[in-house]
Amino acid sequence: MEAANAKSFFWEAFPPLPTCRVYCSPTYQDGHLFVVGGCSQQALPLDSVEMLDVVSRKWLALPPMPTPRAGAAATMLGKQLLVIGGVDSMQSPLASVEVYNMDEGKWEKKADLAQASMGISAVEKDGALYALGGMGADTSPQALVRLYEPTKDLWLPLPSMPTPCYGASTFLHGNKIYVMGGRQGKLPVTALEAFDLEVRSWTRYPSVPSRRAFASCAMVDGCFFSLGGLQQPGPHNFYSRPHFVNTVEMFDLEQGSWSRLSRATRMRDKRADFVAGSLGGRVVAAGGLGNQSSPLGSVEGFNLAKKKWEPLPSMPTGRCSCSHLQAANLLFVIGGVAQGPSSAVEALCLRDGV
Repeated sequence: MEAANAKSFFWEAFPPLPTCRVYCSPTYQDGHLFVVGGCSQQALPLDSVEMLDVVSRKWLALPPMPTPRAGAAATMLGKQLLVIGGVDSMQSPLASVEVYNMDEGKWEKKADLAQASMGISAVEKDGALYALGGMGADTSPQALVRLYEPTKDLWLPLPSMPTPCYGASTFLHGNKIYVMGGRQGKLPVTALEAFDLEVRSWTRYPSVPSRRAFASCAMVDGCFFSLGGLQQPGPHNFYSRPHFVNTVEMFDLEQGSWSRLSRATRMRDKRADFVAGSLGGRVVAAGGLGNQSSPLGSVEGFNLAKKKWEPLPSMPTGRCSCSHLQAANLLFVIGGVAQGPSSAVEALCLRDGV
């Protein structure tokens, strides 16, 4: 795919979130952005759900969830908004699953997960939902893979992930779900694994070459990227401190190997805890924390053909710890932390596709 010209990118600032929140769960369908739960400014889980009509630019408050939660997985299944797991006001993982029916305008409890879990990665494919990983009540990372069949309201166990983790990045590519990164307690995970939906088996690929906390992942044109983060000091380097990096590591599916790109192809800015995605045939890195005293507003895009990062328009509101969502020709950046909790909702767009 030919990369879009850097000049064709622009930011659209939408009306702010009616309810300020961090660690919310976004999902999107047919021009509507749904923002589910999260933590309030008092650090308590929220039951509120709000829907933005992208065309009219108006927010609508939906009926509250029966169970307040943060760190849940949220996805659309047809005309139903499915919310899975997360944590409650006691910081305990939840097993509860709830569905909002758009036509009926009400919530309904569904079959619980077999084990309580937060930080689940959810992927929808052909009307079925796959829930991968998570963190359990004992704070241990989980290797669980569950398939939800909505017509039967049933969770089916599938072969476990080779590497237990929570908060991983997932990418649906062809008939496989690729799982990359995530965490095990305080440790960042370097595994890259794929689940084949047809034969229901896992493939392990070579791990990300370097371990970095708060790195971000993206995929474009069959290539996976591990970007930036916070480099921890090595075991034999007692005097080094954690430091921000602009590392770029790329895995090519066809070649089956990682390449640590040259110094010339590192990101322009050192950053961690930032938004990464793909838009217009480019890998995009936006915001995050760097060596500055406040969150970054800078944005850059990687042109795969040129092996080059180029500046893109800056975020209207510099932030870190954002929720984000990829939808068609939009990369939504939602909430997060600026000088304090932010209600900003902004989307990086392409002029040709919006």
